[in-house]
Amino acid sequence: MRVCTVLLSLLGCCGVLAQPQLRQYSATIEQSAWQLSVASPLLCSLEHQIPHFGRAIFRSVASKALNMDFELKMQRLPDQYALAEVLSMPPAWRAGVPAKTVATMQLLKQFNGELPKKAAWTLLTELEHGFSPAFYFSDWYSPYDKVVAQLNPVQFVPSYNQFNQCIAGLLPYSFDDIAFTVLSYESGGDKLSRESERRLAQIAEYLRHDQDIDYVEIQGYTDSYGGRWMNEQLSVKRAEKVKQFFVAAGLAADRVQVEGFGERRHVAPNDTALERRKNRRVVLQMAKP
Repeated sequence: MRVCTVLLSLLGCCGVLAQPQLRQYSATIEQSAWQLSVASPLLCSLEHQIPHFGRAIFRSVASKALNMDFELKMQRLPDQYALAEVLSMPPAWRAGVPAKTVATMQLLKQFNGELPKKAAWTLLTELEHGFSPAFYFSDWYSPYDKVVAQLNPVQFVPSYNQFNQCIAGLLPYSFDDIAFTVLSYESGGDKLSRESERRLAQIAEYLRHDQDIDYVEIQGYTDSYGGRWMNEQLSVKRAEKVKQFFVAAGLAADRVQVEGFGERRHVAPNDTALERRKNRRVVLQMAKP
């Protein structure tokens, strides 16, 4: 009742106009549950059910940078563009503490509501302090109704601690970071440079957690030292060795395509050792469905 009063006060009134009807969705203390629904080095997801309304989902994915997003997944999607006011409501035992305005959420037609990193982290912090984030908007199916969907902070902290532990274990790179990779080689053979060995180890770690790769294209190249035919055979040998790595990682051999170009398609002249090193390479491209 107190939440309804606070929210209705935001509307104001004019003359004899009737106050809008407020539909409130929130889990009770008994219903309140927070779940670490996905916990892997690629994705961490924390969810909360809002009975008869939908789900609140916080996500962080493997990436070079710390990231976070929030999705308000609704059973009944918006039928038009609208804005939802995102508030942080104080607990009942903190009488007199005002509600906080956190953000404004865009509600697009037939899409769930989303919030970016800063707002998502703010909601998590407010929940940790025992506040209840609320999403307040006009009902697109009724001109007389206002809707408020609230997150209940009861039972939040234990799952939030697990969520933070999961985030700490995320890989510091994503599929996009490794999907296009250039491996370099020592002179005269198929031995990778140390840097490229580390890069291949990163790809191996990623493939341990994600086998959903549609295909891999591997192209081998050499510098111009040595005979043309020998260089072409060496480029194929280098590419085939990388293919063996992917097959050993669990990918089907028919999903890995290999081609050797020898000393063709140089990316640098062959006048210095550094330039020749750039030409001794294998280029691999990975694609997902």
